Amino acid sequence: MTEPKIELEEQETKGRLFSRNDDGSVAEVTFSRAGDTMMIIDHTSVPDAFRGTGMGLALVRQAVEYARERGIKILPLCPFAAAQFKRHPEWADVLKQQGQDG
Repeated sequence: MTEPKIELEEQETKGRLFSRNDDGSVAEVTFSRAGDTMMIIDHTSVPDAFRGTGMGLALVRQAVEYARERGIKILPLCPFAAAQFKRHPEWADVLKQQGQDG
């Protein structure tokens, strides 16, 4: 299986990481920027066409890389993203901890 192509769309304070399937289905992680130091993952959507492919995990992993490249923290409000952070302690460097500034 080939590595999925994950694209980034950003506006001033919002963005998304997404992948489009051959049938046109779109899986995505949406986020909001909170200043220059934090992003909030607010939603993950993985249509049935992507189920079982690991696409949800791949999208959150790409968000982690995005945060690392920019030196920012992630607040995972989306339940799926929050669960992935619990499963991946190696992402703790970008996880915004409770009570942590910025």
